[in-house]
Amino acid sequence: MADLLSTSISGLMAFQRALDTTSHNITNANTVGYSRQLPEFMTRQAQPSGAGWVGNGVDVGTIKRTYDDFLASQSRTSSSSYQQANTFATQAERISKLFGDSATGLSTSLQNFVNAMQSVADSPTSAPARQTLLSQAQTLSDRLQGYDDSLRNFDTQVNAAVERETNAISTLAQSIARLNQQITNVYAQTGQPPNDLLDQRDQLIDELATHINVNVVQQGDRSTNVFIGNGQPLVVGQTAATVVAGSDPFDPTRTTIAVRSVSGTADITNTLSGGVLGGMLDFREQMLDPARNTLGRLSIGLAEVMNEQHSMGMDLNGNLGGDFFSVGAVEVQARANNGGNATASVSRVPGAAGALTTSDYTLTYTSGAWSLRRADNGATVSMTGSGSALDPFRADGLSIVMSGPPVAGDQIRIKPTANAVSGFGVLITDAAEIAAAAPIVTARGATNAGNATISAGEVRDLTQLDLSTVAIQFTSATTYTIGSDPTVHNYVSGGDI
Repeated sequence: MADLLSTSISGLMAFQRALDTTSHNITNANTVGYSRQLPEFMTRQAQPSGAGWVGNGVDVGTIKRTYDDFLASQSRTSSSSYQQANTFATQAERISKLFGDSATGLSTSLQNFVNAMQSVADSPTSAPARQTLLSQAQTLSDRLQGYDDSLRNFDTQVNAAVERETNAISTLAQSIARLNQQITNVYAQTGQPPNDLLDQRDQLIDELATHINVNVVQQGDRSTNVFIGNGQPLVVGQTAATVVAGSDPFDPTRTTIAVRSVSGTADITNTLSGGVLGGMLDFREQMLDPARNTLGRLSIGLAEVMNEQHSMGMDLNGNLGGDFFSVGAVEVQARANNGGNATASVSRVPGAAGALTTSDYTLTYTSGAWSLRRADNGATVSMTGSGSALDPFRADGLSIVMSGPPVAGDQIRIKPTANAVSGFGVLITDAAEIAAAAPIVTARGATNAGNATISAGEVRDLTQLDLSTVAIQFTSATTYTIGSDPTVHNYVSGGDI
């Protein structure tokens, strides 16, 4: 029965709970992840009397956290985006410093090589100038090789970082699943929220968001489900999936990401975003791979132009120049789980370096035919030819010859430029073999009576070049013959012979 004493005691007890809660808040003021707790007071059930209902005092109905799920979700999204952007920027800065150094950068090395070439052009018989050109060519080759080694090292570091991140994500997922079990059990026993356990779980989810973007869904039993990627379940109730690092089906040296659960294993590399892991994947796809391909494309273009020009000249031994630079071949990778035995022999079309892109490509066999797509954006690339040795596929500066029987779904990855720098080198070892002289020499006849002049000449087709001496004999002011050939040609002043 309600009385003054019991009513007063209820107030004392309720405010004792409130003071206990306040004390708990104060002592956890510096605890990471702690949410301030507040008691909720409720009126005790009143008792009836002849004069009406008489109050029984007050109780603490529950102790709740000052926590907003919406704000928590926004905070996680922002944290995940920041970590992704910060990781990408940090890694991208390394690429920028690698190529942008004013003393050892790529532009400086190229300029030194060009200056050495100009010195040989100014003094083609100068031994020191020729030796300097060889030295600068070797320096440029070493510099390109050094860049390639650094980029490959970056790729190795990304692989290691991806593996660390997958381990961290799996560990956090398991801890969240264990807390789900504890929270569910406690709530079922008491009907009250275990606030400190809820804080611990939310802190783990917040930490998880720094590694990868997450989507959180609360369940009726107070457990929390966590999803990543395009909705792949990471934590469902008391069960946690495992995020594992695997090998790319085309390139075993490249790390991919899969989620392993009771329903199987699924590759989620291309669906992940956010956090440190998302930043690393973005860096690899948007900066590292394009940088390697661009460096390879530059090397291919440099070698093609230099070799073409060098082959048109003559060295100090009286021989036509050969290739000045070597370059790595096209890299071809068949998918590990292909069902057929198809292979592709891929080469670069001579003189078509300008048609090369910085993208890799994927050949796919479907509906009885091969199709080609860019690996970076999935765009279809048109091909000419039939793919045979006599009629290769032609696309974006590449020649592709197919052999072996494929089955539907087989895929082959083509990397036109990624491996170019690894095979880049200087083929000339003797300064006398630098072909800096024109292979032809022209002169007016000493007994010429007219005023006709002749230019130094130009090599336009090496396959038709004849290095024997030949005389051009004018039979009239408008006709001439060449050597012993009696054929009479028409002459137009200023025209080519």
